[in-house]
Amino acid sequence: MMANSLTMKIATWNVNSVRSRIPTIERFLKRVEPDVLCMQETKVRDDDFPVEAFSALGYEVLFAGEKSYSGVATASRIPMKLIARGFDGDGAEDAARLLAVEVQRIPIVNSYVPQGRDPKDERFQYKLRWFARLREWLDERYTPRKRLLWVGDMNVAPEERDVHAPQRLSNHPDFHPDARRAFAETAGWGFVDCFRLHNDEDQQYTFYDYRDTKSVEKKHGWRVDHIMATKPLAKLCSAAWIDIQPRLGENPSDHTPLLAEFDL
Repeated sequence: MMANSLTMKIATWNVNSVRSRIPTIERFLKRVEPDVLCMQETKVRDDDFPVEAFSALGYEVLFAGEKSYSGVATASRIPMKLIARGFDGDGAEDAARLLAVEVQRIPIVNSYVPQGRDPKDERFQYKLRWFARLREWLDERYTPRKRLLWVGDMNVAPEERDVHAPQRLSNHPDFHPDARRAFAETAGWGFVDCFRLHNDEDQQYTFYDYRDTKSVEKKHGWRVDHIMATKPLAKLCSAAWIDIQPRLGENPSDHTPLLAEFDL
């Protein structure tokens, strides 16, 4: 049950290895009590997923993973229904990067978009194709005229204010013009950026690189994790915020949670 039957709190978080991060995740769930937590980069095969840790806190969890790489999972304390693991059909682009569920009759598409490595790398083209394939998949299944959420680690900072050094990083695969264009084209299907509905400030980031031990202190970050809602649902979004506390705590992921509340 939700604490308030009219409000649903959604969180998205690249946990960077769910088994390594269990104590950190448990602290977050106890403190913040999201109704739904969408996780990315779980890095675990389905047979080895730590279901019990979530069950102990009252969460059902669904997942699509593989060993040591990629992986998505959605935990909910509200009954949820599985819609899809990966895109329809087989192929390289149907990896463990997409998990769609339904909660409160709202489809929630949890995605871990390919990072792309380097704009000259074939994996960057895979990233661009992945965005295009997602838009096609949405067209085949849904309409932007109804409530739907697309959340996750999109591996794209959409605007200059979403990255700490836009000029220097203009050729980075997460800020390259082609990546930003691909993200914008998919978001243009009918999504609203829930965070920007409520926050217009610069230096609002969800990712801080491990390699710079003072990246949080210096605000050297990226906003690459997003909660996107179709317009009928975005109208019900009453708040959205970044929770920096897990990034500052013990054994953190390099990402920190992004949350939004919806008054249904």
